[in-house]
Amino acid sequence: MGLVCRLLEERGIATTYVATGRDLTALVKPPRALFVNHPMGNNFGRPGDVKMQADILRTALGLVHSVEEGGALVDYPSDWGEPFEFRPGGNRVEAVSAG
Repeated sequence: MGLVCRLLEERGIATTYVATGRDLTALVKPPRALFVNHPMGNNFGRPGDVKMQADILRTALGLVHSVEEGGALVDYPSDWGEPFEFRPGGNRVEAVSAG
């Protein structure tokens, strides 16, 4: 998505990328990004947490006006409240061959 943001910016459309992967976002360097330390897929917080969702959105949109140099990566001050980790394939049921 960071690369898409760069292309849109080149065409005059301001963007802010809300990311849950800080390392990859830092490598791609979108014009401006807000890092939210939440599990992947929960960029705006927990389902139903309208207050946090609105705050993240306001913070992200505010970066359009406050960021003065491209490639800025700003940390959103939040805590998911419980440990989480990315485990690729960790929840997948493995197929067993009967042969």
